[in-house]
Amino acid sequence: MRHDITINIDNLSTGYSSGGDKKVVTHGINASLRGGELTCLLGPNGAGKSTLLKTLSTFISPLKGKITLLGKPLDSYSNTERARLIGVVLTDKPALENMSARELVGLGRTPYTGFWGRLSDEDNAVVDEAMSLVGISSLSDRMTHTLSDGERQKVMIAKALAQQTPVIFLDEPTAFLDFPSKVELMQLLLSLSRRYGKTIFMSTHDLDLALLTADRIWLIDRNHGVTTGTPEDLALDGSLARYFVRDGVTFDSSSGVFRVSVTPVREISVKGEGIRHDMLVKALARNAIAVVDSEPCEITVTHDAFVYRGIAYRDIASLLNAIL
Repeated sequence: MRHDITINIDNLSTGYSSGGDKKVVTHGINASLRGGELTCLLGPNGAGKSTLLKTLSTFISPLKGKITLLGKPLDSYSNTERARLIGVVLTDKPALENMSARELVGLGRTPYTGFWGRLSDEDNAVVDEAMSLVGISSLSDRMTHTLSDGERQKVMIAKALAQQTPVIFLDEPTAFLDFPSKVELMQLLLSLSRRYGKTIFMSTHDLDLALLTADRIWLIDRNHGVTTGTPEDLALDGSLARYFVRDGVTFDSSSGVFRVSVTPVREISVKGEGIRHDMLVKALARNAIAVVDSEPCEITVTHDAFVYRGIAYRDIASLLNAIL
C-alpha cells in the first residue's frame, strides 16, 4: 500500500542557540514520515532523540535545513493551524490534580474552541469516541492524579486523538510501564495508524519491541547521523548492528532482535530438539557454556528429563546445579 508523505526533512541540523552561539546535536538529516505508519526513533542516550522530536514539534527551532508539513514549510503555519495538524504526547505527568480524565481528554478540543471555550455536542462526541478508541471510557470520572502510569498515558493519547490531527508525536510513551502495558500501548498506536491513516512518530528505548512493531525505524547517532528504513532492511544492511555497538550485546540478524552475549569459558555436548533443548541452550549460554555437537554426548534431552552422566534431572535448575 502506498502511503503519502506528511512530513519531509531536508538537510536538517538540530541543536540549541544561546547568546549567538550554536550547539549542534545532529546534522544532515534527510528523512520522511508517512501517513498510516508507525515510526520509531531509536538511538543511544545523548544521540539527540529528544532534540529532534522537539524540533519537529516546533518547541525549538531548527539550526539549519527545511521541514515541510503536508507540502508547506512547518514554520509557515500559525500556532492554531499547527495545533490542528500535530498532536504531541510527552512523558511528563500533567500537573492537573483537580481534573477528571474526561476533562483532560477534552482539552484536545482547545484548538477548535479556545482555552475557555465550552464543548459543543459535536466536541463531546469526539471526546467520547477518542476515549472509546483507546479503551478508557470507564476512566471518564477518575481524577487524573489517581491514574496509573499506563492509564495516564492512554488518557494523553486519547487527548491527542480528540485533537483530530493527522500527525501525532510521542516522547518515550512506554517509559515507566510494565512489559504487558508496553506491548498493549504499541499495539494500540499501530492500530491507530492503520485504521485512521495517521502519521505516528515516537521515540523509545524499547529496542526489541520497536523492531517487532514499527513500520519504519529512524536510527539516530551523533557519529552516523540518521538512517531510516524498515526494521528488516536495517537488519539486512547492518545498520542496526552498527548503531548499537556495545560490549556484551550483539544483534541477531536472523531473528531481528538484540541478544546479550557472554564469552564461553567451557563447552558441553548436548543432543535433543524442541523447546526443552532450546531453553537448555539458553540457560547454558547465560552461564558461559557453549553447546557443541560431539561424542561422547554429555547431556541428552528427552520429552520429560535432562540426562547428564546417567542421571535424569526433571528441571534445568537442578541440572545446572549438577553441571556447575
